[in-house]
Amino acid sequence: MTVKEIHGLKEAMRALSFSAQSCKTLPARTGFSICRRSMATATPVPDITRSVSQPWPSTTVPLTIYSFPSLEPRSVESWSTKHLHLPLRRDILHLAVVYEGDRTRQGTASSKTRYEVAGSHRKLSPQKGTGRARRGDRQSPLLRGGGKTFGPKPRDFSTRLNRKVYDLAWRTALSYRYRRGELIVSEDGLDLPLPDDFLQLAEAGRLGRVLEDGFVRRYLRQMMGTLRWGAEHGRSTFITTERRPNLFTGFEVAGQEGRALEVDDVDVKDLLETGRLVIERSALREMIQQHQSDLVSRVFINGVRVQGPPLGTPILT
Repeated sequence: MTVKEIHGLKEAMRALSFSAQSCKTLPARTGFSICRRSMATATPVPDITRSVSQPWPSTTVPLTIYSFPSLEPRSVESWSTKHLHLPLRRDILHLAVVYEGDRTRQGTASSKTRYEVAGSHRKLSPQKGTGRARRGDRQSPLLRGGGKTFGPKPRDFSTRLNRKVYDLAWRTALSYRYRRGELIVSEDGLDLPLPDDFLQLAEAGRLGRVLEDGFVRRYLRQMMGTLRWGAEHGRSTFITTERRPNLFTGFEVAGQEGRALEVDDVDVKDLLETGRLVIERSALREMIQQHQSDLVSRVFINGVRVQGPPLGTPILT
């Protein structure tokens, strides 16, 4: 080993012994420390204890069940966030609305071609020598009463959409209403509480159709105005498991205040149109149960498929 190599080795050992000393024993240089730290040592270590002690996001949300029309709270249930607290996905809602609109198109428009129009197919005039334009038979699209060129024919306008995406759109629409406070869940048996005196007179036939409709219209307008659910506040959609005579008949008379639908007649567009949703508890459970295919696992345990989150667990009655 040469003298130069020995001198370099001594300098390296001196540097190692110098860096091994404590920062407190080293002299200060005008406020700067001689100690140097690498990027790895300078990075602060996360407080693992503090991160664990922070509460995790809740997986359930509360849902209050009201009585109609007094809106008195009756019970509180716990629903999964995958049912009533999903983030807003405008793209999925758009796909669902377009899918439903395409399925409702009749596609029955039809026109006749020149070969389907009745009449003689004789050539109207000679091809040449008349001084006029060439004309074929009476069924020509160029003549009045002739066939239609490239006219519409019966067709199917329906499109396809993955069922899991469609079910996700249903729960996304309900979650959007829930977060905005526009989802009101009532007890089962939702119906319009008309006065007993009026019902007795109507059943006895002592009131005419005009008087009955006028009373129901005024009564419903007053009730909806008191609740701030009427036409001035965006109308309301009432959803029940079956047809309720007073409720459905009342909104048929006073349709400007809202509308009533059975759960089988509801689609995603209906959940987004009016100002708020008033749904029966059983109708909501049926709606969620029918549209949670993306939450049902394919795994079978003891011959039973693992289902999604529970539908509404009572926490306060």
